[in-house]
Amino acid sequence: MKQIDLMFRTMVAELQQRTFDAQWSADFPPTGRFVKVTVDNRAYWYFDQPNGEGGQKRRYVGPVDDGEITAQVATFKGEKDDYQNRRKMVAALTREAGMIAPDRFTGAVVEALAAAGLFRLRGVLVGTVAFQCYAAHLGIRLPMAAILTGDADVAQDFAISSEVEDSMPPILEVLQGIDPSFRALPHISGSTRSNAFRNSSGYRVEFLTTNRGAEEYSDQPAKMPALGGAAAEPLRFMDFLLRDPVRTILLHAAGVSVVVPDPSRFAVHKLIVAGRRLDDAGGRAKKEKDLRQSGMLFEALQETGDGANLADALREAWGRGPSWRSSITAGVYAVPKPYLPAVHRTFGILPADEIEKAR
Repeated sequence: MKQIDLMFRTMVAELQQRTFDAQWSADFPPTGRFVKVTVDNRAYWYFDQPNGEGGQKRRYVGPVDDGEITAQVATFKGEKDDYQNRRKMVAALTREAGMIAPDRFTGAVVEALAAAGLFRLRGVLVGTVAFQCYAAHLGIRLPMAAILTGDADVAQDFAISSEVEDSMPPILEVLQGIDPSFRALPHISGSTRSNAFRNSSGYRVEFLTTNRGAEEYSDQPAKMPALGGAAAEPLRFMDFLLRDPVRTILLHAAGVSVVVPDPSRFAVHKLIVAGRRLDDAGGRAKKEKDLRQSGMLFEALQETGDGANLADALREAWGRGPSWRSSITAGVYAVPKPYLPAVHRTFGILPADEIEKAR
C-alpha cells in the first residue's frame, strides 16, 4: 500500500481543516450565538439564531468535551469561504497525488447530506463511501476497484438521534434536491417507516443504527428523530463500528467535511460481517468486497504506524464473546492472499488456544 508524498499529506490536512471551517461558517452565521447547555451532567453546545419572527431557533452543535468543536466556538467568526482555492487543492490531490475522488453523484449526495446537517448531528458515513475517505485520512492510494459503489450508507447511534432535540430537514426533500426521482422504499417488515431511498437509476441511500437488543425491535426500522423523517435499520455490531469516529474529507468539488468510523474499527468490523455473510451469489460478492477492504486497511494501518490501534480494536472485538470470535476467525481465514500477512500479523496477538476454539 503506497503512501502519498509528504507534501500531499500536508495538503490533505490543510484542506480538511479549511473545509471544516467553511462548513462551520455555513452552519453557524455570525448573526447567531453559541450557548452551553448541561444535560445529565454532560455539557453540550447549541446555537441560537434569530428565526425572523422575533424568536430564536436553537440547533444542536456537539459535546463541549469535543476539543475541535469547542475550539471552533472559541474562535467563531464569519470566515470567508475560499471555495475556489479548495477546489484547486482537491484537483491537485486527485490528479497529481493519484488519489481517487468519488463519482460525482455520490459526491453530490454526501455534500447535500452534509449541508443538511448530517455530520453536525453526529451521523457517520459507513460502507464503501466511508472506505473511500480513508485514502485522504491515512494518506494512501486506493485502487479504483475497491471503491466503486452504487449506494451510500449512513449510520447514527439510536440514543444520539433520540437525545439531540434537533433534526435535519425532510430527508426525501434533501435527496430530491439532487435527483427528483428519489423515492422512499417500503420496508420488508411492512412498517410504514422507511430507512432506504432509491432513484430511477437504482442508486440507494440507506440509514442504519445500533441494535437495541430487544426482540421487538429486531426486524423493525427504528424511529430516528434527528434524521428528517428517515428511519434506520438496527444492525448487530454497529455500536462497535460507530464508537470514536473520526473527521476527514471526501475529495469531491471543493472538499466535503465528513465523519467516518475509526479505520481500525472499520477493518475489524469488515472481518466480522464477512464471516457472517450468506453463502449465495449476493453474499459471496459482498463477502469478497468486505475482505478486500478489510485487508487493505490492515496493511495500510500497519504501514502508517497505526498498528497498535488496530490491535486494540481487534482485542476489544475478540473480548465481546463467542459469536464475535467465531465471526472474526471465519473472516481472517478467508482474507485474499495479498493481505494475509498483514492480517495474520495482527491476528497473532490473540491467544492461540482461543483462536483454535473459535475456528
